Amino acid sequence: MRTQFTLELLALSNDLTLMSRLAHDATERITTALAGADLTATYEVFALDEQLQQMFAACESRTMALLALQAPVARDLRHVVTAIQVAGELSRIGRRTETAGQYVYRAHPQAVAPDPVIAALVSMGTLAAECVARVGTSVATGRFVEDDGSDATAMDELCKQLSGVLTAPEAGVDTGAAIDLALLGSQFQRCVDHAARIARLIRFLDTGIPPETGSLPD
Repeated sequence: MRTQFTLELLALSNDLTLMSRLAHDATERITTALAGADLTATYEVFALDEQLQQMFAACESRTMALLALQAPVARDLRHVVTAIQVAGELSRIGRRTETAGQYVYRAHPQAVAPDPVIAALVSMGTLAAECVARVGTSVATGRFVEDDGSDATAMDELCKQLSGVLTAPEAGVDTGAAIDLALLGSQFQRCVDHAARIARLIRFLDTGIPPETGSLPD
């Protein structure tokens, strides 16, 4: 029985590692799609999100079975509960990229915005991809790496830059479009938030410190 539980736990960890890679690929591909009004990259984002949602459903089923049939305790229980929460955050990253992809899809063959706005959005996407890649390493190893909050600070600065270019007269972006593009940018901001949440969950798994406790950004 214990051997079976260990194998199931290992399979769950492997699924999370794969989900992390898919989430990173999705953030990279949506950034590429935005930069070049690339419809092929957009379709890849949609496919990656679909894979993430399917894997999340599979992880959910696996964790429910583990909880119901194996009755894990102590660290094992922490591992199972953390795993489904991490899977949920990775699933949400996929949904964020899919939402961003819809903007590219609707605007094609044109870019979603003027060049200065695209540049700001691409910077936000690049940062989001870096954050997801970094946290993916923690998911794969199960080891928490302390976050000094610099990612959240950098994303806040990029959000301000986006707001600045959207409201600049020379950009020629009307109010309705500016609101839509700000919402597009917020998808990348939320990706960074989800990555930070995953980091807190890995810390919980590694140290037992609750995700809501400590210096990581909320």
